[in-house]
Amino acid sequence: MVMRFFDMSRKPPVGELPQIGDARRARIVQRLQIGITGVTMMILLIGLASIIQDRAAQTDATAVPQAAATTEPNEGASQNDPLVEAGVVPDLPDSPVDTPAQQPAVMPETGQDAPGAQ
Repeated sequence: MVMRFFDMSRKPPVGELPQIGDARRARIVQRLQIGITGVTMMILLIGLASIIQDRAAQTDATAVPQAAATTEPNEGASQNDPLVEAGVVPDLPDSPVDTPAQQPAVMPETGQDAPGAQ
């Protein structure tokens, strides 16, 4: 007994295609469109990545490895402090300023210096 599904003795008529329903045909066409669109988008994406990589390699090849400075350094430049230039931190003097000694505290009750104060 041979199953009908694998029966190769029956040949379809030449030139005729099996009948497919309209809904099934629409699904097949939609799947083909999505597949072709996906393959096309991947090819375009790979092409774009290749172009970007070639441009980057070309830019690296034409760049000067150690370019010379375009301006001469200023030897007489003072201390560079961006916070002082922006006015955020006050400019501190070079030498510390002597602070005056603190006066002894006055006792409010007696109006005299506190005991033990010098």
